[in-house]
Amino acid sequence: MFSQTVLVALLAAVVEARFGQEQGNGAITAIGALTNLGTSGQAATLAGGSIQFLLAAANPCGKLTQADNIISELGTSAEAVAAARGLVAAEQNFNPFVVSIPSICSDPTLPKSAELRGVVPLIDPAVGGQDIENANSAKSIVTPFDATGLSVAQVMIAQGFSNFTAVDAAGTKVAASTLGGATSDASTGSANSSAGSSSVAAASSVAPVASAPAGTDCIPSTTMVTVTRAAVATSSECAAAVTVTVEASAAPSAPASSVASASAAPVATGAASGAAAGTCTGSGQTLVCSSPAVGAGKVSDPVTGTFGGFQASTIAGLDFGLCVPTMKFELGLNGRSATAGTFQAQDPLCNKGQEEALNPAIITNRIHDQMTNACGANQAAKDAITAAQAMIVALGTRDQTTAEAFNTALGFAGVNTNPDNAPQTGLVGHV
Repeated sequence: MFSQTVLVALLAAVVEARFGQEQGNGAITAIGALTNLGTSGQAATLAGGSIQFLLAAANPCGKLTQADNIISELGTSAEAVAAARGLVAAEQNFNPFVVSIPSICSDPTLPKSAELRGVVPLIDPAVGGQDIENANSAKSIVTPFDATGLSVAQVMIAQGFSNFTAVDAAGTKVAASTLGGATSDASTGSANSSAGSSSVAAASSVAPVASAPAGTDCIPSTTMVTVTRAAVATSSECAAAVTVTVEASAAPSAPASSVASASAAPVATGAASGAAAGTCTGSGQTLVCSSPAVGAGKVSDPVTGTFGGFQASTIAGLDFGLCVPTMKFELGLNGRSATAGTFQAQDPLCNKGQEEALNPAIITNRIHDQMTNACGANQAAKDAITAAQAMIVALGTRDQTTAEAFNTALGFAGVNTNPDNAPQTGLVGHV
């Protein structure tokens, strides 16, 4: 009896661990992090309601309908599209002790949102051919495949994977081999989603935005962020290589004559730099700030942490106002285990009052909000952060490379992601 109990407990633990991993691509938490979209509590409701569609017994078409709901309720901003794509691509709970292959939606009308079509899901590593499909899934989040007239199941077949059971919206199951659909080499499938499917643009790319801070005569800025991921050759557990390319046209800050003398320098504790602070005019959406002197706001504090002071982005046209929008990844912050890594904004003006987080999307969202609330960044900088947020969701990683990718996308390549040399006793890591 004892051995049987242990065996049952072990099997349950294995299944539970897989389900935890299946949510680990950030789908649920990314949806819940969209607190700046929709009405109060709407993102949290959508996130909580999405969990049921990842359960093993759920119809796989359900999560596609739920992803459509995210778009219809929260809009088509880059971050909303990225979160919805994350749900489409999420691995549905899978118990290899009960079935040997996953179930995939065969309804060609789902998802209905153009922004979500062509995205294919991750599958369990125990399934034959998972290396092909999981590499395809990683690609499709950034550059969706051509899905014209095809279901998700048919898109997967067209890209070289058919080891699954097809299920329609009514729950009827058929073998994947019975489905129609064009076939193509999985290694070249992404090429199909080019000019012919311009409506399915990558969420981690930002279309040209022509805007300028209110009250200025600035030339409209254009920011383009492109993210590519190398195919995963062996296992879905392996980290994919990431290339980030950012191009931005010059976008001048507000004319000096429009900048008031009142400063809004960040409050720093411990040893702080006396370098000149930036100056600001306006408030909220109209807040525009000039950049402080290099090194302004430098902090070295054993509790709140270390910040090297102000530095400008190396990307022309990205003006983050008073702030440095970099993210750190450190172990043991705020009383956590010395092996528990969490994310936090490095600049005290961005991290003030924000707890460290296991989910990087929470911190990138905070940094984005502070660009308007406290930093006085220009529109090009805000757009670049929105694109970087989508990129982080698409990556699905939660380690040092995540922070490095975010920082690099904003023009801060090489910034130390562990400035506090953590773990350190008593280190909280934020103001």
